[in-house]
Amino acid sequence: MTTRGYVAHAANTELVPFEFERRELRPHDVACEVLFAGICHSDIHQVREEWGSSLFPMVPGHKIIGVVSAVGPEVSKFAVGERIGAGVFVDSCRECENCLDGLEQYCSNGMTPTYDGYERDGTTIAFGDYSNHFVVDETYAVHVAESLDSAGAAPLLCAGITLYLPLRHWGAGPGKHVAIIGLGGLGHMGLQFAHAMGAETTVFSHSGSKAEDASALGADHFVVTSEIDAWENHDLRYDIIVNSTSADIDLNRYLRLLKLDGTLVIVGLSGVPVSIYQDVLLAGRRWLAGSMIGGMTELQEMMNFCAEHNITSWVEVVNSNHINQTYDRTIASDVKYRFVIDASTF
Repeated sequence: MTTRGYVAHAANTELVPFEFERRELRPHDVACEVLFAGICHSDIHQVREEWGSSLFPMVPGHKIIGVVSAVGPEVSKFAVGERIGAGVFVDSCRECENCLDGLEQYCSNGMTPTYDGYERDGTTIAFGDYSNHFVVDETYAVHVAESLDSAGAAPLLCAGITLYLPLRHWGAGPGKHVAIIGLGGLGHMGLQFAHAMGAETTVFSHSGSKAEDASALGADHFVVTSEIDAWENHDLRYDIIVNSTSADIDLNRYLRLLKLDGTLVIVGLSGVPVSIYQDVLLAGRRWLAGSMIGGMTELQEMMNFCAEHNITSWVEVVNSNHINQTYDRTIASDVKYRFVIDASTF
């Protein structure tokens, strides 16, 4: 299938138009016409080799909303014309304990990333969703309710599941107090989920400029961490705190805010080691944890939850010829709160 997209041919080079071939449909494959492709900060890290060596040529992108255009002969999950979503990975070994438990993101043999990696044959480069067509095994795609805005739904496939899963796993709900550190592309999703789950919600932000947005997204409280009295009356208050930022912050200060058996979950990557005072953990039997995206069952569960509660990302839609400028704006945090590419412009 002849496909148009954008590619980085080498590290730290601009993305440019690119024409390539998607694979012919296998028995369980689904082809889709891409409607919207979300831009993730991790796309920039990988294109610019800020997380180590990357694989080029690279067609980035792992937040896909599309419409099924063709199906393989043994496909039973999707039909032509249905809306479909695909996320951070497109395959896994399907045999290890984690895969069999529906936790494919933790595949013991390594999940197959949507891009910047090889497909299961170990030789074919996986090209991501900065393109007008995509092909994926039906097992690794999800249904997208017609009630959800397509552009706003695209970031759910990464940012959404990254915040939904830890909140569900650690029991956010009525009677629980949840804090979100940071109100960016990740944090604004976590706030919506925590609110919809019935928890009392607090946002910790270094700036007061997002207080109005936080309220609109469901925050009960907003704390500006740079203010002198910001930390008063918050100790021993929270059941769950999710750090959604990539900033290098002192996690010990937030650990002290947890109740007995409370959990601080890291989902944002600062890129630097963190130092933890053991006594802060011991004093309240507190937990420091991490969480990464979600398995396919969990991803569909989240998409259904979003449809039920009308949750989407706040997005700015851009044309494909603005990708490079959009990368610079993403670095500068010049967006509320996610960029999405209109795939019809590829």
